[in-house]
Amino acid sequence: MGSWRDQILSEFTPQVARLTLVADPDGLLLEEGVLEGIRERGFELIPFEDTIAFRYAYESKFRSRWDRGEETDLVVVLRSASHDLDALPYDLLQAGRKLSFNLGDLFPNLSYPVVAALDRADLDALFDAQLRHAPGQLGDNATKEFVLRHVFEIAPELIKEPKDLLRVLLHRHYRGQRIPAILDERFIQVLRQNGLFEDWPLEAIIPDAQAFFAFLQERWPVFLDSLAKPKDDAVHEDAADYGFEFPGPTHLPFDHHDVRIYIDNLFLESMLQPVPYEQSQALVKNKKWKWVACGIQISPEEDRRSRMEGLLDSIEKTIPTREARYGEWLHFAYRWAELVALELEPDTTLPEEYRERLQALRSRIDSALTGWVVKRYASLINLPPAPPVMLHHIPRFLARSLADDRRTKVAFLLVDGLALDQWIALREVLRELDSTLRFRENAVFAWIPTITSVSRQAAFAGKPPIYFPASIHTTDKEPALWTQFWVDQGLTKHEVAYDKRLRDVNDLAKISELLNRPMLRVVGLVIDKVDRIMHGMELGSAGMHNQVRQWTRQGFMRDLLGLLQTQGFQVYLASDHGNIEAKGVGRPAEGAVADLRGERVRVYSDSRLRAQVRERFPKSLEWPSVGLPEDYLALIAPNRAAFVRAGETLVGHGGISVEELLVPLVQIDRRDR
Repeated sequence: MGSWRDQILSEFTPQVARLTLVADPDGLLLEEGVLEGIRERGFELIPFEDTIAFRYAYESKFRSRWDRGEETDLVVVLRSASHDLDALPYDLLQAGRKLSFNLGDLFPNLSYPVVAALDRADLDALFDAQLRHAPGQLGDNATKEFVLRHVFEIAPELIKEPKDLLRVLLHRHYRGQRIPAILDERFIQVLRQNGLFEDWPLEAIIPDAQAFFAFLQERWPVFLDSLAKPKDDAVHEDAADYGFEFPGPTHLPFDHHDVRIYIDNLFLESMLQPVPYEQSQALVKNKKWKWVACGIQISPEEDRRSRMEGLLDSIEKTIPTREARYGEWLHFAYRWAELVALELEPDTTLPEEYRERLQALRSRIDSALTGWVVKRYASLINLPPAPPVMLHHIPRFLARSLADDRRTKVAFLLVDGLALDQWIALREVLRELDSTLRFRENAVFAWIPTITSVSRQAAFAGKPPIYFPASIHTTDKEPALWTQFWVDQGLTKHEVAYDKRLRDVNDLAKISELLNRPMLRVVGLVIDKVDRIMHGMELGSAGMHNQVRQWTRQGFMRDLLGLLQTQGFQVYLASDHGNIEAKGVGRPAEGAVADLRGERVRVYSDSRLRAQVRERFPKSLEWPSVGLPEDYLALIAPNRAAFVRAGETLVGHGGISVEELLVPLVQIDRRDR
């Protein structure tokens, strides 16, 4: 038996029944590989969650085709136990066959609550381990330790020294690995039982990557001091003597090979920040300690050169393949954004060698992403919302925060048009303006085409664009869609607010008045300054970065964050799409037939018209109506090209590139001081 997916996919044979009803309480059909396998067999899938939304999609996309005599293979997924299938509408029960899948059948000898807590991407390793080791019936704690060892390569009983623990946590947090809380609790429990690491802040640094990297950052200067001083003059102060935020040992073994192997990348990718150091030249000249240079501020020019070289080398080796899981692209996007932000720093000139390598990289990355998107993007839409993978998952993700505590208040800031590399620039200025701000950074996929009326509207509706066809060419319905989502979650209209066209300090009074509504629990705010900068930009991507930095230094974003946090809001920031510098390849001679005439995308309601335009631009992509209304037919411009006058250069959006498609999702809070 090759995979746990085989047991599921073997049930999906085309043309057996045009409708299949599946009870899937554990979300197995929504796993990326299963979704892809079902789609490859010719099946389409709709979750049965919102009755009205489901009925609209079912009637418009499938029932009408059956009435015309067309054959389709449709899967309706109910996230509930098998006996709940009988509660589905009568017309579905009459037309469909029934199936049921659950984790208990796949992992009969393991504790169900433990297995159910795992990310579905981790089931591959668990299934293989179950076959290899045949563990027999295991209870909760035994299952936790089995999973820790065989899925996450963590054997708590073998962690005896600081280097052992650091190796495990670096492996985990550098890759952004998600481990369920119940496993972290068991991991910490075993470490505490062994009497080890008593003074370490395990409850903070094991589950929280941001806390772990802050813990390392505090101790890096102490490590540099220990290298510069004679061995018999080593410092032995307690952590409290340094004013550390995190308790624990003062000295960490950064120079142990299991730890040192990560250090370069942590500084290259801004997970750790280089520090000024008086004896930097002496350390760097010493061959034994030359490797610490990545964590020392030497000079702006030298620091930038070394980071540029390191990121170029790293990125060239790690471009995800067509078979990559979506998480690889999310992780890669931040690494690429760091390099682009470095490239576009003000008052710098890149050597010709770097420009050539960057140009070659862009071509490789664009090609790899387009191939991956054509193959895998459709599988992302119905993934579970925690963690969010696409923009329309964000409201459901936020709703979970509110459900956990009735006192919670949430603010969702959508910075229209902010590319991930521009977020890097904005973040660095915010750090300069307010050193207490902390950022828990992730990324999500925007909608294709990457335009505001599609992608931003999905972010506020909490639904794919197929469910708002009447407003897909405008954003006027966003306030109503945002409010309706939260009313469906059990809030009242008085607990929800929305505002847009926010961009400078003059808007803070209006926002403050909005936040002072006595019943307010959820607010959605659209900040459109970056989008306005983009549409007036004549100086390319470098000009974009320069103006984003200038705008951030004016203090609006800092003051807005302070206002929201003072009012007790949890703050999340995202973007609806990014942007790239593109060169014109000519305007389509289409007259008024296009429903949308963007620089990077054209949209048509007739497939024949789209095909005619594509004949002139054969490298453009006819994008299938994935999650879109069937008459919303997009033609995507070729890589780094735009449907404008040949040779003209602009900054635009709408297409498929890392910069346009992968956007920031950041939780922002502040350090107590």
